[in-house]
Amino acid sequence: MTFPIRTPDDLHIEKRDLKFGRDDAPPRWWHSNDPGRTAFFNALSSTFPVGEKFFMTAVRHYRDGTAEPLRSQIDDFLYQESMHSREHVVFNRQAQDAGFDIASAEDRARRTIAWAKRRSPIQQLAGTCALEHFTATLAHDALANPEHLGGASNEARRMWQWHAIEEIEHKAVAFDTYLHATRTMTPFRRWLKRSVVMILTSLRFHYVIFRNTADLLRQDGRNDWATWKGLLAWLYGRKGLMRAMGLSIFTYIKPGFHPWEIDDRSLLKDALRLLEAGKPKEMAA
Repeated sequence: MTFPIRTPDDLHIEKRDLKFGRDDAPPRWWHSNDPGRTAFFNALSSTFPVGEKFFMTAVRHYRDGTAEPLRSQIDDFLYQESMHSREHVVFNRQAQDAGFDIASAEDRARRTIAWAKRRSPIQQLAGTCALEHFTATLAHDALANPEHLGGASNEARRMWQWHAIEEIEHKAVAFDTYLHATRTMTPFRRWLKRSVVMILTSLRFHYVIFRNTADLLRQDGRNDWATWKGLLAWLYGRKGLMRAMGLSIFTYIKPGFHPWEIDDRSLLKDALRLLEAGKPKEMAA
């Protein structure tokens, strides 16, 4: 049994080798001069290098059994994720240069990935699908609502915009690989596995991100109710990033779901224009 690839035919998963933040270090509170927003994004970034290597391993495990166009899409996915990992290593180093100790955050991410690696390959792939859905949802909302990154320093904003663009471009690759890998399962078993893994992954994701955020806020003496009240209102308010992500879980566990039910192609075009417009003049020339 094979599944048709539902990724739009005219979508190209672009291989971009872009570098950010090599010249000017961002301020300590690089997002809106706000310790809460800065801590949240730094906490998220601290998980990416180890997390994206895990995604690459989980998807690569099934590559050789796939046919075109999925096999080429997997190769493009692997390239993009390797670039994301590299740039977040740099971003995390900048957070350290600004005075943050992110060792505990990185260690928490490593322990979570070590736990995930003890699961079967198909469970690891299902976990990757769940986390790719989260990142694609966060990416969509970050690009659709410019205020989410509007207060960030220029290079940090461009880096997160670039990451968001590519998360949308390859948002269906892990999912299509999962459909291929589970092609001999019954539809119910395939749905049940990805849904259960999504729920467990969601719980762990929230725990890791908010523990990491608390660790970073504590270093600023801001791990208090006033800071958390403002941050949670920003994250879970009517247009909040985490509100959108939480609601997207219900979309994901719907039988028959596919990531390209949400067509982001027009959003991608607009975001790419913004990314290009934000280049320093010497780079744009």
